[in-house]
Amino acid sequence: MALSTDKILNVAANLAAKMIGENTRSASIKHLDIGSGHGELIEILRSKLNLISSACDYTEKLMVLKDVSVDVVDLNVEKIPYTNNQFQLVTCTEVLEHLEHYRETIREIHRILDTDGVFVLTTPNILNLKSRVRFLVFGFYNLFGPLHFKESELHSAGGHINPISLYYVIHSLVDAGFKEFEITIDKRQGTSWFWMILLYLPIQLFSYVIRRREKARYLTIDEHNEKYVLHMNSIDILLGRTLVIGCRK
Repeated sequence: MALSTDKILNVAANLAAKMIGENTRSASIKHLDIGSGHGELIEILRSKLNLISSACDYTEKLMVLKDVSVDVVDLNVEKIPYTNNQFQLVTCTEVLEHLEHYRETIREIHRILDTDGVFVLTTPNILNLKSRVRFLVFGFYNLFGPLHFKESELHSAGGHINPISLYYVIHSLVDAGFKEFEITIDKRQGTSWFWMILLYLPIQLFSYVIRRREKARYLTIDEHNEKYVLHMNSIDILLGRTLVIGCRK
């Protein structure tokens, strides 16, 4: 089973290159790839940016790039082993869902990024309609299921221990100090289109009613978070397989 897919990595790399910007692409960019796996994302990014790449993962045995060494770290019990303001770009693809304390890792990423540095992450989109329906009938989101006790395969879906929806990813990024968010997906799922035909109008109607109640009675929605609440029922989120989010320190 592949550690990630080409589509996810290419969308993440394109977003990183876009956010780095034309003016700085020719300069040497210090880059850290967290959860580097075989090094595919580093290789894709090298075709777009002039990188000095570092890598960290729970094991060094997966890396195939001969010129990239891997710093081994268990992010469930250790901090990211780098100094403050060290990198201009940090990527973290398909990692947060494997972590017990993803908010702490996000704060650590903010710490090691230089001012105006870019952070790009991906994580399964548990809010697509295929996933919502699966949760309704089975109690588990798509790509998250019953885990074997004491036998988790860390690099696979067997290690998916932390389903995080779009809103809570954004909330954790804002709390850590990130800004200038760009939200996209890797692709729209064909299986979610079927449920879109049946459920789109009821979702929009009932979410409108509930949002009004939340704003008026419970005061949970305000001018700072409303656009992200609305985004949870956007077409991309209802259909998208994987969240790809970029932001800036």
